[in-house]
Amino acid sequence: MGVRGRFAPTPSGRMHLGNLLAALLAWLDVRSSGGELVLRIEDLDTQRTSPEFARQLMDDLRWLGLDWDEGGLEPDYMQSCRTVYYEKAFQTLEAKGLIYPCYCTRSERMAASAPHRDDGAVVYDGKCFYLTIGERIKLERSGRRPAWRVRCPDLLVSMEDGNCGPYGENLARDCGDFIVRRSDGVFAYQLAVVVDDALMGVNHVVRGRDLLCSAPRQVWLHQVLGYEPPKFFHTPLLLAADGRRLAKRDRDLDMGTLRRRYTAQELTGLLAFYAGLLERPEKVTAKELVSQFSWAKVPKNDVVVCLS
Repeated sequence: MGVRGRFAPTPSGRMHLGNLLAALLAWLDVRSSGGELVLRIEDLDTQRTSPEFARQLMDDLRWLGLDWDEGGLEPDYMQSCRTVYYEKAFQTLEAKGLIYPCYCTRSERMAASAPHRDDGAVVYDGKCFYLTIGERIKLERSGRRPAWRVRCPDLLVSMEDGNCGPYGENLARDCGDFIVRRSDGVFAYQLAVVVDDALMGVNHVVRGRDLLCSAPRQVWLHQVLGYEPPKFFHTPLLLAADGRRLAKRDRDLDMGTLRRRYTAQELTGLLAFYAGLLERPEKVTAKELVSQFSWAKVPKNDVVVCLS
């Protein structure tokens, strides 16, 4: 089977420079291998996302010269329309005795004495796993609606990232039991992305380095659900001069600003420079970069963006 990659944006706002870097590298990874690219719309949270944003990001990708072979605003490629697949995977985990209801509020989790990761996330201590049926009934009668967590084993999951190199985590100690379905019934990212990548035949996952820590739990979920895990490639993050990671909510260098400031070839050249593919920013098309693409050139560490 050839390389089959994906770009899977969340249509909750205009894409920024960091999103575009991941999109370009995902596209180059596929095109340099003669593979196929899927555009998946990750709109699980319909309160934060919209088809209008999805149409805008598709237009931005086309403007930059990044095409795709399948997907976009088609129901089979929109997470909001794929609940039946997530439900089936959820039932598989339930049949294996791997999920349990969690009644903890966010404030309770943050105030717990459980360890915190470097990124500030709480490593959940499994408190609700030990609740009796009576305690669960009492919590539900008080109005608590549970989220659902998967029970993580005391297991070291190691992987070889295609850009960052070896990486591993002990799921119980470093990750903790994680949510696969929210209290409002919406399936969580960790489960949905595994199911989608598997059923869409994705075998190369290119995404930002901020998601590297989720790779071991996703590898494990793939295996538990009977899927073959994909090969992961985590790209460097683009940082503002003050060290902040570029984010949609800060409106840092979003595509509205970038399209007014640069031509498509100028912006592609800037991205290629940050990706280590050019020695300096210069006009170039995405197609012209295909022949010189190599993961060996891509930085492993984050890159500070300094634009005049």
